[in-house]
Amino acid sequence: MKITPRWVKTIINLWPPFLGAGIKVCHIAPDWKQVDVSLKLGLTNRNYVGVHFGGSLYSMTDPFFMLMLMNTLGKDYYVWDKAGAIDYRKPGKGVVTASFRVNDALLDDIRAATENGDKYLPELQVDVVDESGEVVATVQKTLYIKRKKGR
Repeated sequence: MKITPRWVKTIINLWPPFLGAGIKVCHIAPDWKQVDVSLKLGLTNRNYVGVHFGGSLYSMTDPFFMLMLMNTLGKDYYVWDKAGAIDYRKPGKGVVTASFRVNDALLDDIRAATENGDKYLPELQVDVVDESGEVVATVQKTLYIKRKKGR
């Protein structure tokens, strides 16, 4: 069975940690180069002072660069999340979104850096923005990518 973006979107949206936190995958492009995620403020994801819980803000960004690169690079590559950091900029209220993008230049860089079997640790960034477009948090993800031997 081929794993399609539509199938992944459905499964992730039903996955209990995302479902319980109110995280919703809104769109995954057919070529895996774009993913849009939203998080609506609710009872299950607000903190003591009534704004988005920081853990939910990070969770809404956690797996997507890895999934995107796994599917754009294909089975010839190992792709793992290695590290992540979040910089909270302002309290998140209402609906917040994160838009992930992977472009051909990044894919070319990865292929060039790993063609001799070397590991590559790209640092990718995504902003979580509120309904007015203001940045609520910036998430930095470091991925581990390596071409599989014999491929």
